[in-house]
Amino acid sequence: QVQLVESGGGSVQAGGSLRLSCAVSGHTYYVYMGWFRQAPGKEREGIAAVFSNSGTTYYAASVMGRFAISQDKTKNTVHLEMKSLKPEDTAVYYCATSAYGGDWTRSDNYNYWGQGTQVTVSS
Repeated sequence: QVQLVESGGGSVQAGGSLRLSCAVSGHTYYVYMGWFRQAPGKEREGIAAVFSNSGTTYYAASVMGRFAISQDKTKNTVHLEMKSLKPEDTAVYYCATSAYGGDWTRSDNYNYWGQGTQVTVSS
């Protein structure tokens, strides 16, 4: 059984920083791991991904230059460092793993998901 557990969410003022973590247990193979977020009334958005073997990272334009994804393969953990947070970053953040590959921004390419962690940025 694969489990993904996010941690590190919370409330912060605009301009602040947060670090999210996603711990993977069980069958830990994946082609890439991604972070998604979903704000109320909006579609789930892929914001960052890291490829397991190469360590190559990808970002959505909305977070480029502010967020950084990294993986610690010894601990089967992926982090999302978020800086210069804006109120529009407020959302539930999810990590997910894909054993399929393909377009990392597509949620249907992921087969395991965490439960989500709330990030709230106040102005």
